[in-house]
Amino acid sequence: MLRITDARTGESTDAFAAPRGLTRVQAHATRSDTSSLRVLLVADVLARALEIGGTPVVTVADPPAELRARALELGIRPAEAPTAPGGRTVHVLRTHATAADGRPGTVDGIHVEVAPAHGTAEPGVLRLALLARPRRDVVDVDDDTAARAGELLTRWRAAVARWATRPSRPVPEDVKRQMRTAWEDDLDVPAVLEVLHRVERADDLPDGARFETYAYADRLLGLELTRDIGTLG
Repeated sequence: MLRITDARTGESTDAFAAPRGLTRVQAHATRSDTSSLRVLLVADVLARALEIGGTPVVTVADPPAELRARALELGIRPAEAPTAPGGRTVHVLRTHATAADGRPGTVDGIHVEVAPAHGTAEPGVLRLALLARPRRDVVDVDDDTAARAGELLTRWRAAVARWATRPSRPVPEDVKRQMRTAWEDDLDVPAVLEVLHRVERADDLPDGARFETYAYADRLLGLELTRDIGTLG
């Protein structure tokens, strides 16, 4: 069960416990900078986590055209335009957001705050660089950060393409539990990435299980880890 810390109270909420009704994930992103892009990314990953857990969800946002284009490049799924409230609402917004940043005037719903981000990189690399840090930490995507994220993304995509040629094996239950525990604990995406690092290094896992693990994790991460399947010579 996904638990999220409400930024207004500092308390963890289990508002996503059954019965599972519609949840609106509303991203408040009115600027065209990387900080607003990170808000949309966190909203996207939160919606993915809810869907994996069986919760009906709709993502709502009204970003400027430039930010909308950047979001599409980053693999962030298009959001619906804001409408009349319906179901439970989770507001995703930048830390210390003002009215100019789209901070909601209402106190209804859970507030998820996202720290600022600076810099840019190739879309897939930028997505990984932003996901690799806790959402409350400021992220500076400089050349070194982008290079490390790019090397990791290239290595993982190539590994997944190799593993895909091996007989399929199910995701080990303990590995799946570790990933679910991580993202259900206040959407701790860096901890999910740590699980993938351990799976990559494990000596006792067949490659087919590694493949299925990475494919399963990518339902949350949206990094296109299976993109290079079929490209090996």
